[in-house]
Amino acid sequence: MTAQEQSERGIGPEYLLAGRYRLRVKLGGGGMGAVWLARDTLLHRDVAAKQVTSTAGLDPEQAHKMRENTLREGRNAAKLTHKHSIAMYDVALEGGEPWLVMEYLPCRSLAQAMNIADALPPLEVAQIGAQVADALTEAHAAGIVHRDIKPGNILVADRGKDLGVVKISDFGIARAKGDTSDSTSSVITGTPAYFSPEVARGENPTEASDVFSLGSTLYTVVEGQPPFGIDSDSIALLHRVAKAEIYRPQHAGPLTDVLLHLLEPDPARRPTMAQARDELAKVALGEQGRFQHLLGSPVYSAEGTVPAWAQRSTPLPDSRRGGRFVGSTVAGLPAVQQATPLDNVPRPLDRLQWPPRPGAAGRQGTAGPTSLRDQIVAWAPLAMGVMIAILVLAVIVAIIVLLGQP
Repeated sequence: MTAQEQSERGIGPEYLLAGRYRLRVKLGGGGMGAVWLARDTLLHRDVAAKQVTSTAGLDPEQAHKMRENTLREGRNAAKLTHKHSIAMYDVALEGGEPWLVMEYLPCRSLAQAMNIADALPPLEVAQIGAQVADALTEAHAAGIVHRDIKPGNILVADRGKDLGVVKISDFGIARAKGDTSDSTSSVITGTPAYFSPEVARGENPTEASDVFSLGSTLYTVVEGQPPFGIDSDSIALLHRVAKAEIYRPQHAGPLTDVLLHLLEPDPARRPTMAQARDELAKVALGEQGRFQHLLGSPVYSAEGTVPAWAQRSTPLPDSRRGGRFVGSTVAGLPAVQQATPLDNVPRPLDRLQWPPRPGAAGRQGTAGPTSLRDQIVAWAPLAMGVMIAILVLAVIVAIIVLLGQP
């Protein structure tokens, strides 16, 4: 819906949506619509109202598909009633257009938090990961694959009674088992930096690909960049993702082994989401900790307080002044690739070496990509040195033999 169309319909602050939800202020917006803070005049509570892009001007088939996508998002999210998932309250119809009415959480996303801190401590990231994994475990049990897990979709309450509580949001491109509405699509939907290798190669997302995406997200916030690096060329990035060319974690500490398990290239060897939750909880709480102690709890720093990056009293920097993480993902990467072509995306390698060889040297002194190609390159200097040594020794022996002849 254009600004002119909104103005003609009077959509803005104080607009009464569906005779019930009073719009207050726009919280954010983009190509896929806008989210408003609204007041439920019937139940007297604040809600978030998601206005999906208008179907005005679309042909009937496109308009029908967009409305169905919105209703599907509402149905998928409504299946979850978890402490660490944003709740879906209602689907409101206004002028024939569906709006999603959700729980309002005063918060900042992990992507926004990364504009405050270059990276988050491993123990805090383990807490976040365990809580999100528990919500996604319930989603998977309900037959729902999220498909777009990334820092921008993990929210942390930054004030009020829920300060520090973590919730997963945005099931906009989620799919339930048996839903084949776009199974024949020739595009990949989601965010390339957090794709699993099999999704980058064009396979359908599964619960295992959600596990990989969670691993990529946690890697990003603990390392300061995604596991495949940063590249504004989404096709080049897809090639690295498809070949599982990750950079070995350097700052994850006790979280390293869990991250590598979640980032296993072979989906059959990855943990389930429930196993990922338990592994992350073990890092956060120790061997004797009980996961239930994390449920509904805020994220705590090593000092036992809610970390500064999660608090409203710590202002976000102006993204125009160069924040590395802007909006929902890394600056320079598309927030959502709704139409990433599958042409020329590489197929699986014959064999992937895993786990990555410790200490593999990479570009600029960082840990290098852990693909088979890079391991061959890493061993090439040693092999060359051995060959030269053998050649020199052969020459010396030949000289000695010749000198010894009468």
